[in-house]
Amino acid sequence: MKPTLKLRLATLFAFTATLGAILAADVTGKWKSEFDTQIGHLKYIYELKADGEKLTGKAVRELDGNKTTIELIEGKIKDDEISFVEPLKVQEQDIRIEYKGKLSGDEIKFVRKVGDFATTEIVAKREKADKEKSEKAQKEKASSADSK
Repeated sequence: MKPTLKLRLATLFAFTATLGAILAADVTGKWKSEFDTQIGHLKYIYELKADGEKLTGKAVRELDGNKTTIELIEGKIKDDEISFVEPLKVQEQDIRIEYKGKLSGDEIKFVRKVGDFATTEIVAKREKADKEKSEKAQKEKASSADSK
């Protein structure tokens, strides 16, 4: 019995949607950002890893030549929407830095909320070496999805 046109179209649509989600949500890698804040010029490298809708990673933060590595918590990714929290301790005070962003190609546009103190819009850009790795991983995922 031959599959009907409706079944073929439904299968094609499902495959395209799955492939689109795989490709669109690829945030795994290193992302750089620099921006000015009330405490000075900050440089960040975010090392992110997506596993389905779960996002993990760390942030390497540099202020006045001093680097700090912070494990990110509460990471989520859904379609092209990304969120996570950077828990920071400054002078024995816990500060929660919340990130909500949107992935677009090799950029993530974030709104960064530092406790009740400040909100800043920032852009993180994918490091070039990671872009090449990401493209290779996307091709492998697409090939794997093709064979299923």
